[in-house]
Amino acid sequence: MSVKESMQQFAINQAMTYIEGDPEENLPKLMDMVDKFTPADWYSSQRNAIRNVINEKNNWYQLIQKIYELDPGVRRTFFQNFLFNASLKGSALQKEKKEKEECNVPWAILLDPTSACNLHCTGCWAAEYGNKLNLSIETIDSIICQGKELGTHMYIYTGGEPLVRKKDLIKICEMHPDCEFLSFTNGTLIDEEFCQEMLRIKNFVPAISLEGFEDANDSRRGEGIYQKVQHAMALLKEHKLPFGISTCYTSRNVDDVSSEKYFDLMMDSGALFVWFFHYMPVGNDAAVELLPTTEQRETMYHRIREYRSSKAIFSMDFQNDAQYVGGCIAGGRNYLHINANGDVEPCVFIHYSNANIHEVSLLDALKSPLFMAYHDEQPFNDNMLRPCPMLENPEKLREMVKTSGAVNTDYQSPESVDHLCDKTTPYAESWKSTADKIWGDCGGCTSCSKNKRRH
Repeated sequence: MSVKESMQQFAINQAMTYIEGDPEENLPKLMDMVDKFTPADWYSSQRNAIRNVINEKNNWYQLIQKIYELDPGVRRTFFQNFLFNASLKGSALQKEKKEKEECNVPWAILLDPTSACNLHCTGCWAAEYGNKLNLSIETIDSIICQGKELGTHMYIYTGGEPLVRKKDLIKICEMHPDCEFLSFTNGTLIDEEFCQEMLRIKNFVPAISLEGFEDANDSRRGEGIYQKVQHAMALLKEHKLPFGISTCYTSRNVDDVSSEKYFDLMMDSGALFVWFFHYMPVGNDAAVELLPTTEQRETMYHRIREYRSSKAIFSMDFQNDAQYVGGCIAGGRNYLHINANGDVEPCVFIHYSNANIHEVSLLDALKSPLFMAYHDEQPFNDNMLRPCPMLENPEKLREMVKTSGAVNTDYQSPESVDHLCDKTTPYAESWKSTADKIWGDCGGCTSCSKNKRRH
């Protein structure tokens, strides 16, 4: 560790100790200290937002208070790994590497430890991979070591069902205590023993899949799953462990997941965050009828913004909130995905690749033709409500895949890019006029011009 890093580490340790003493009284004082000792333009918008939360004591302040109800050791580790290692120190190194290597460098890396799953949910793209693929512990360790060299300290498990490999995931957490690990999970494998392990290693956070209330959830995930998820959340809350919710909204569950009752259910269960994902018709056998209608997507746009300003839970809609991150975040711009076979893909929903992590380095994968196409083309649309090269701009994905020579990574039932994009073209055309109207009504954002958004 360099002298500069040692000083930074000392400063953040002192700051966290200070906050722990009396958060309500000391948070405002800490912000004054930050203002005094840092450049005026250093994360100024984020600092102003935090200051407003403290002064107004709004729903976000209530969320901060909920965070301080967590196990102290887990909370401190989260602040250290997420705020300092991943977001401050990590982001600075990522920026340096991006400029030097002239390619994208991700803030987070998504990994599939396994393609196996104990459920078979309707419309799940992960099921297309089959259930016999796994990344070895050695491979996962290598990916993380390479990622840290680029400044990446945030790792997110997808699948398959990652908790099929509970013991291996805990071991990885032990091997990399300076990283934060989040896992999308169906929640059915979370038990008392695993909660104790989470308390011990302190750097693992589950995001439990929930698709609405019991009827809507179980119609997609299987009978009895809703009750198992409720049990898992109760265990996590009892042990003062952080967790969130992952919700995929479809044509069938929008009424459930856009309701105030649903948000209240998640908060009462102890969830600190909810990530909403728009259903993607990936795979030859994808259920296209699950695509939300234009009216349903617009409902999600308005409801999430309404509850974000009034509910003590952090909510993000990855399809409708692109304005906050400057468009598509895939292709290594903010994240990438590595499947259980080692294929390095630009997005968890884009199953095309030029590189396999067993054959090339992570940096070489980021410089592969498909990833460089993402780097050169992002953002794919000046309307931030049309960010995706597959869902809203399918002509972009067709071109990038064909020009780069990328191949489909579903080895059981390969899907051509034309077959995939033919399914999303009618959706894109239908959504365009509504997206343009909403974006025009909100005035867009003059700071989101194409040149300023490209990093």
